Amino acid sequence: MDFAIKTGAPEKQRSGCLVVGVFEKRQLSPQAASVDKAAKGYLRDLLKAGDMDGRAGQQLLLPRVPGITADRVLLVGMGKEKELTERVYRQAVLTMHATLANAGAKDAICYLPQAQIKNRDLAWRIRDAAQTLELLDYRFEACKSKKNGQKSALRKVGFSAASKSEAAKAEQAAAQGQALGNGMNLARELGNLPGNICTPSYLAEQAHGLGERHPSVEITVLDEPAMEELGMGSLLSVSHGSQEPARLIVMHYRGAGEREQPYALVGKGITFDTGGISLKPGAAMDEMKFDMCGAASVFGTLEAVAQLELPINLVGVIPAVENMPDGKATKPGDIVTSMSGQTIEILNTDAEGRLVLCDALSYVERYKPRSVVDIATLTGACIIALGNHMHGLMGNNNALVSELLAAGKAADDPAWELPLGPEYDELLKSNFADMANIGGRAAGTITAGCFLARFTKKLRWAHLDIAGTAWKSGEQKGATGRPVPLLTHYLIEQAGKRKS
Repeated sequence: MDFAIKTGAPEKQRSGCLVVGVFEKRQLSPQAASVDKAAKGYLRDLLKAGDMDGRAGQQLLLPRVPGITADRVLLVGMGKEKELTERVYRQAVLTMHATLANAGAKDAICYLPQAQIKNRDLAWRIRDAAQTLELLDYRFEACKSKKNGQKSALRKVGFSAASKSEAAKAEQAAAQGQALGNGMNLARELGNLPGNICTPSYLAEQAHGLGERHPSVEITVLDEPAMEELGMGSLLSVSHGSQEPARLIVMHYRGAGEREQPYALVGKGITFDTGGISLKPGAAMDEMKFDMCGAASVFGTLEAVAQLELPINLVGVIPAVENMPDGKATKPGDIVTSMSGQTIEILNTDAEGRLVLCDALSYVERYKPRSVVDIATLTGACIIALGNHMHGLMGNNNALVSELLAAGKAADDPAWELPLGPEYDELLKSNFADMANIGGRAAGTITAGCFLARFTKKLRWAHLDIAGTAWKSGEQKGATGRPVPLLTHYLIEQAGKRKS
């Protein structure tokens, strides 16, 4: 979808549709009131007649409104003005999109971002609307014989700015929203693909494709012999049971000087997780194709950062592996040696994500990154703790954790900090190796974080557990594209600091 910024009175705009808000008790927004004045009370007369009262989710599409240059006017209910929240605002954007999808209007000018939301400025409201509209245009059709997912007729949306100085910030916000939406949609597409298509080798091919789209991104892919030479025994132990060879994918975005230290993202890329010898229950095992959503979020964030041409350097590292049970598969009780030299007793082969991440975290040390964030659908315990709303967040640097929490709040992609401490770390003790790969049922999300912390002592590091937020089940089954907004917003903020 294309986005533009418009200035000037709504009644004078030439467009397929003007979109204005109406609050409860038939209260016209200032932009709707301006249209009504030009139309000599036409809108108020309709509202008084009971056609609409402004409740959230309501809409009224009006063709050929007298005195208005635009072909149509769409009134969108926004609930109580003083109680307008991010959720209600987003519902209004959804209502606009649903109404205009088949209305014939190929372009529209949307004045909904002019509504006031507490602690959300115009830039946020425009960015969120653009991001939402991009997400609404996504359809998964890669595996369907008939491409019947009807896309909206709406192809261009303009947002309003009161002045030329405000327009510059609005343009930047719309560009960010579009990049975020595109990045999330890439993450969704990769996550939604089945495991027989989206293999480690396929992910490597997609990385090369990203590099071709963006010359600022350099791609390196390590095969199993190269990883074996580096001593990645932990990562390779997961791929033993699969006929699909593992890959370590490195995507290096260069938006700053050669000497500028990069930021780093490490995404868990288990393209399908059976649990290995510690086999998972059969119910809903198909959803284990989503176990590479951490990797998908790294792809999506790189896509957004490259589109925005942020003035930073960024390294995305993806350990891509399939976890399968066969005669060569790693067994419970096996001991492996990680790239760091630390040994690991594998008590449960279904705790494989941390086994691939720990070697990837050791690998990323060579870039001397400013910060490292790993992203993983790591533990079912995180879903029990936080449900499907917030990511679990842990780290060894308070400032970094605070920056990520703030980024999540700003992007409306929230995380919640969980503790790391020696009392939890002790649960990883092993009689036979330096550590076990699980710590028991208690505090499973935290002990997983403690495991990774043992490989990040030289790094300014944080860990996002996205097991509850990376995809939805049921009728809306599919990847969400989270936490691309949180990660991208964090990097936008870091870019702003580097620039200043």
